[in-house]
Amino acid sequence: MRGFYRLISGFLSCLLFTSTLLAEPTESLVGKSVDNFKLQDFRGKQVQLEDARDQKLVVLAFLGTECPLAKLYGDRLQKLADEYETQGVAFYAIMSNQQDSLTEIAAYARKHGIKFPVLKDPGNRVADQIGAVRTPEIFLLDQSRTVRYHGRVDDQYGVGYIRDEPKRQDLKIAITELLAGKPVSVASTKPLGCFIGRIREPDPNSSVTYSNQIARLLQKHCVECHRQGEIAPFELTEYEEVAGWAETIAEVVRDQRMPPWHADPAHGKFSNDRSLTKAEKELIYQWVENGAPEGDPKELPEPRTYVTGWKLPQKPDAVFYMDEKPFKVPAQAGKRGVKYQYFTVDPGFKEDKWLTGAEALPGNRAVVHHILVFARPPQGKRVRVFGEGDQFLVGYVPGSREVMLPEGMAKKVPAGSKLVFQMHYTPIGTEQEDRSKVGLVFTDESKVTHQVMTAHVLNHEFTRRKFPIDANNDNFKIEGTSPPSDRNMLLLGFMPHMHLRGKSFRYELRKTPDGPGEVLLDVPAFDFNWQTAYKIEKPIPLEPGDYIHCVAHFNNSDSNLSNPDPDKPVYWGDQTWNEMMIGYFNVAVPREEAKAENRAQAVAFRLVLKRDKNKNGQLEKSEVPLVELPVFFRADQNKDDVVTVNELADMLEKTRGNKEE
Repeated sequence: MRGFYRLISGFLSCLLFTSTLLAEPTESLVGKSVDNFKLQDFRGKQVQLEDARDQKLVVLAFLGTECPLAKLYGDRLQKLADEYETQGVAFYAIMSNQQDSLTEIAAYARKHGIKFPVLKDPGNRVADQIGAVRTPEIFLLDQSRTVRYHGRVDDQYGVGYIRDEPKRQDLKIAITELLAGKPVSVASTKPLGCFIGRIREPDPNSSVTYSNQIARLLQKHCVECHRQGEIAPFELTEYEEVAGWAETIAEVVRDQRMPPWHADPAHGKFSNDRSLTKAEKELIYQWVENGAPEGDPKELPEPRTYVTGWKLPQKPDAVFYMDEKPFKVPAQAGKRGVKYQYFTVDPGFKEDKWLTGAEALPGNRAVVHHILVFARPPQGKRVRVFGEGDQFLVGYVPGSREVMLPEGMAKKVPAGSKLVFQMHYTPIGTEQEDRSKVGLVFTDESKVTHQVMTAHVLNHEFTRRKFPIDANNDNFKIEGTSPPSDRNMLLLGFMPHMHLRGKSFRYELRKTPDGPGEVLLDVPAFDFNWQTAYKIEKPIPLEPGDYIHCVAHFNNSDSNLSNPDPDKPVYWGDQTWNEMMIGYFNVAVPREEAKAENRAQAVAFRLVLKRDKNKNGQLEKSEVPLVELPVFFRADQNKDDVVTVNELADMLEKTRGNKEE
């Protein structure tokens, strides 16, 4: 995860859950006159709007110390202030959140190098006078102190999308136009971000309070991340802090952005389901509508104890860093961003290791979008993202948690294997460094009853770049089917993977490659920013001959605001500006059956799939080229002029055995 940067989409939404709460302004604030105000900065110095009487323009930026979006724009606003300082443009930051202390405001100003006045707005009086609702929210005033532009700084960040760079720098364009004596071409845009934490009057008769219900809900669903030192941009452990975020909490819950969970509840049950029930949501809505009352602190639940550093239930047996030196992440990286970085580490495994737990940890959460860690056996070699024999071990993505396998289950990492880190970085406007790591937990081989393997579903024509995702297509479908299961095993979980154009992803269990399937997992709204692993509550038995089928849809149109360029077709590739369709899934195989993978079965499946023109899962004589008919007749064991996957696999296995003899 990328900390606050990648959490933006979780805290932004354009919907309010009820009209009784603070409403967005229905009329434009452009043309409104702003009266003089007097506020103190974090040092206690009094500052007033009238101080800028000689300035041609004034920018009022409503900010907050912990809002993810406001954190990103602090540096950018200072750069604009520096650029226009000599041209008669003054900047003021106004901090109206009740939960922002002077100490926190001072720290915000120092961290972002803000030199213009940063003012505390007690009781949100100035925000109320002007009509500010969110952070960040911009008001550009002319010399008569009339609002000429209102809205966002630029369009780089929005609801569910984050661009590598802005397409339109709204505030900068508006300043330039006004200084040139021109009207503002786009005078109003929609500000996006967190609600200003206003002073509210709690209902003393509310049956729902923070102490008796809300604190328990937050402990159950939120505090694991929203606590000191963890990935969330602010803490939710104290009443004053939570009350300041009340409207934002209700909004992201209503919009189903928090807690992050994207599986359709109609299909499957998952042990790591973090979604709220309807009743729990209603409690939150009622509490906020009643003014976020505290209640009796004596009713608060006992504080929970959380593991600091690692989320694994025990200290890792071994820790490996991605490299000896940190990787430098540039301040900016253009439209395509930073290319995925690959680091190979030799852990020095002299014997086979049995892995029961793993966790990947970023060294710098602000710039690490995701980490994928693979084990590459001695004979393995890289092919695009993964090589022949590479095994996925653990990932770090927004919303991910540590990987701990059920008792008796473990992944085998062969002696001599290397660890491969795939690192995805996203710049945040200042040069950063990162040195991420992975922690591994081992067990004795004697305790392992099931070997766990991570398999995947691909569309091989897509991976070979035989076709692209069409330009300006908002629902492009790509399907893939696994080789048939060649033994009894247990299905443990899924991790669908796509990039910025990913729209939806579905897993099915099929008895034939093209027959109807049972839906195991449906993700109707895939989000690249929250690539969740779904752990099946009760493992599903797979029988020999079963298939896992995946159906993915992609939105490569301009309706997908994350799309870098809807006018270009998109081919397979491991970089963010390319696309992928990988259906990872974990299976557990009993140790007595966990021999080397049946390569003949996999090869036979792919050969049949390639020649099977009528898509019935088997080969008929008319589908086979003339030069391959001798192989067809050898494989057709029952002489019915049809070759099944199993018949072809048996022939391939016998051929290999004869060669070995």
